[in-house]
Amino acid sequence: MTSTTVTTAPPHLPARGAGFLVGLRVFTVRSLKHSFRDGESVLMAILLPVMLMLIFTYVLGGAMNVGQGDDAAGAREAYLAFVLPAIALIAAGFGASYTSVVVSNDMTTGFMNRLRTMPFPSVTVLLGHTASSMVRNLLATAVVLLVGFAVGFRTDATVLEFLGAVGVIALWILVITCVFAMLGMVAGSAEAANGYGFILLFLPYVSSGFARVETMPAWLRPIAEHQPMTPIIDTSRALLNGGTPGSELWVGLLWCAGLIVLAVWLTAVIFPRRVART
Repeated sequence: MTSTTVTTAPPHLPARGAGFLVGLRVFTVRSLKHSFRDGESVLMAILLPVMLMLIFTYVLGGAMNVGQGDDAAGAREAYLAFVLPAIALIAAGFGASYTSVVVSNDMTTGFMNRLRTMPFPSVTVLLGHTASSMVRNLLATAVVLLVGFAVGFRTDATVLEFLGAVGVIALWILVITCVFAMLGMVAGSAEAANGYGFILLFLPYVSSGFARVETMPAWLRPIAEHQPMTPIIDTSRALLNGGTPGSELWVGLLWCAGLIVLAVWLTAVIFPRRVART
């Protein structure tokens, strides 16, 4: 009688996932490639704030009184120094609005379903969009500042003060990107995501960005004073011009911290549910 020996194959170990850092790198590069291929969006995110700066400086700058400048040329130069921080933050808003659109596309076009078969943590998709938005918006901010210097902006700020102003602007870029990414996640379509965030793009206009709060009507002044853009603009303006921001710095930092915590908390609550039913 012949005996048959059955050999049992060793258990197959499950494949290890790519890991958080690898997933973050992959989706950051993916988002950057997609955004720079969409040249029109990148161009508008840079050109529109630059055009606004030129219009406000050369059309309105000579007529605006911000407390400096004895003639039209001096008033224009003073107004450029006044308005430049607001323009830089508007550039951040336009750039971050693109994030809500691409996040919504990933949530609504089946990309998350395909991601389930890949060894990547799902949250790295959102973090990749956030990181790439930071890169795009810092680039747009650099262009706005360079154009500002080219058209006559001069500063008495030290290197540390100038870097502090850029740091405040970069912090707001992170805040607005997190908020737009969250809006893109909950929106039902890319068009809806763009619409939800549209109101955020108007915040700099109802602030101290383009006119002193004291000159506004009594009913509008409390809105301008008690919204996040005013202390952030006042802080970056003071630092860019070599001044001391005072209490506006801490108020702006508190606004930024609160908005980031809120956006991250909402994302942590909503994202797993959205992924589960995508």
